[in-house]
Amino acid sequence: MPPSQIEPFHAIAISRIAHQMKAAGASIIHMEFGQPSTGAPRAAIETAHRVLDTDGMGYWESPRLKAAIATRYAEQNGVEVDPERIILTCGASPALVLALASSFQPGDRVALARPGYVAYRNTLKALNLVPVEIACGTESGFQLTAAHLSALDPPPAGVIVASPANPTGTIIPADELKALAAVCRARGIAVISDEIYHGLSYGEAARSMLEFEPQALIVNSFSKYFSMAGWRLGWLVAPPQGIARARAFMGNLFLTPPSLSQHAGLVAMDCIDELEGHRDVYRANRQLLLDALPALGLASIAPPDGAFYIYADIGHLTHDSLAFCEALLRDTGVATAPGVDFDPVDGGRFIRFSFAVSTAEVEEALRRIIPWFQAREAI
Repeated sequence: MPPSQIEPFHAIAISRIAHQMKAAGASIIHMEFGQPSTGAPRAAIETAHRVLDTDGMGYWESPRLKAAIATRYAEQNGVEVDPERIILTCGASPALVLALASSFQPGDRVALARPGYVAYRNTLKALNLVPVEIACGTESGFQLTAAHLSALDPPPAGVIVASPANPTGTIIPADELKALAAVCRARGIAVISDEIYHGLSYGEAARSMLEFEPQALIVNSFSKYFSMAGWRLGWLVAPPQGIARARAFMGNLFLTPPSLSQHAGLVAMDCIDELEGHRDVYRANRQLLLDALPALGLASIAPPDGAFYIYADIGHLTHDSLAFCEALLRDTGVATAPGVDFDPVDGGRFIRFSFAVSTAEVEEALRRIIPWFQAREAI
């Protein structure tokens, strides 16, 4: 498939303008990317300093880290995962590539929700797979349902689900996950579950697809809950019959994740008190934004059950979310993500705020943008 059909990530263009403005002296609040503003846990950083002084490092996949991840599934989800099914990766993005490349053939159709994370659609295209985007609205919490998949004729070769989801933060209830798994088994649809935001929920915890479909491919990462986005460390849980093929792709395309990150990641898994403190900050930030929505004139949003996003309908103000986000940035210094990244059809009328910043930054962002939105409401 021609590279020209891979759309750009428009939030990166917004961020580039934000950094140019900052270099020129402007005060910028970055709410355009889904990355924690906090760093790795203190103990993980201390471990990294020690390892740098004592370990020459090299190509390596940590058996202890894989075992710790397997233990996490047992303790949090009640499922037994053989550590050999866990392939450590350079973040969730390579894990997604491994899952897709090792499970499908060029031309295969893979279903996904619209709106959804921009890289799902573009990674499918880059691998010569065919994205089958299903419009999902408020009636399903902007999530795929078993009914959606049952209605597809012919059935797709695979499906990507995400709970909590980007850009909406919505969580698929356990009974719906179970129904999705049943439809996929009955129709021979391979399941890829992106669980990168697990650990970041504000009510009932998100459930792993492994609880309902043991053959599912699971993508996860240290970037979000563990606050280690720049360390580029993630993992793929492969089904037993797919381990060898996924490992072959990993070895040839990516070798191994950084050794330093693996040492730090193992320690980070024990820093729960610190990490839960981050989630408390996100919870407070989430509430600040929810409380401010009436003043912003934003009446229709996806329910942010998890992750750290507000996905809001701005259709009463614009149908060009990219231009809207650029104007908002240039006028207020607050960077946000345009909905066109997540929905190429209806995303022109949506905007995404990331609240993975400090509470002080959220408060300052609201101070700047509330009058800006109110001025547009008055036009």
